[in-house]
Amino acid sequence: MINGYSIEVMPRTAAKIESFRELLPKGTRVYIANIEGTSLDDMVATARRIRDDGFAVMPHFPARLIPDAATFENWLIRYRDEAGVDEALVLGGGTAAPAGEYQDSMQLFETGLFDKYGFTRLHVAGHPEGNRDIDRDGTTHIIDQALLWKQDFSTRTDVDIAITTQFFFEAKPVLQWLERIRALGVTLPVHLGVAGPTKLQTLMKFALMCGVGASVKVLKRRALDLTKLLRPYEPTELLAEITRYKASHPDIGIAQYHFFPLGGVKPCVEFAARQADQQIQVKAV
Repeated sequence: MINGYSIEVMPRTAAKIESFRELLPKGTRVYIANIEGTSLDDMVATARRIRDDGFAVMPHFPARLIPDAATFENWLIRYRDEAGVDEALVLGGGTAAPAGEYQDSMQLFETGLFDKYGFTRLHVAGHPEGNRDIDRDGTTHIIDQALLWKQDFSTRTDVDIAITTQFFFEAKPVLQWLERIRALGVTLPVHLGVAGPTKLQTLMKFALMCGVGASVKVLKRRALDLTKLLRPYEPTELLAEITRYKASHPDIGIAQYHFFPLGGVKPCVEFAARQADQQIQVKAV
């Protein structure tokens, strides 16, 4: 499952990479995170550079950062014409108040502009541990209904839709979520978000910022173990557990991994390469 992973960058982290062609495996999809305050010029320039290095690019389209249809259309045109982009991660966005008329990702789908400008592959956000910003009562009712809406949209259109999840640190809640959404009727392929190697303190900071809830207790237990506190976090055990589960549940819908390189792009890519080598060695034995 390591082979064929995707990875996420921001314009400022991408600027530190001398050559994506020399760093990433051929065929890697690169997401470009759109953080509030990042200019469209920087986003498009980063997309163009990575495309020129030979990789598929999937920029974020956060609905709450787009003030109006004219702005949305301008984004699509510039990504298409200047960077050759035809895919996107469509999400609500984490800002407390929307910049304009768009509250959620479904409103972007409903404009028809993705289709107009030839964006045929669209990924959507998955929240295995729920999202308190959306379901304020602690349930999953709203996000479940949103996934069902996107499932229906995929069925009645030619758009290639997949779910990309937030990162997590414990396999059990995520595997239970996969089983639950399948029971609801959501059959979209799922790309599981995984935090790459980094310092435990950095991981805790990002986990709290991104609203990763239930599985944070795994990090807290690790922080109490001094032998682990001093070592960088690596998701080795997490990946092994998920891989074992998929082997016994091949129809559960897990398509691949998506890495969030919180400790740096290069260390994350090197970690993935080591994991792939170990899998090859195990198969050879």
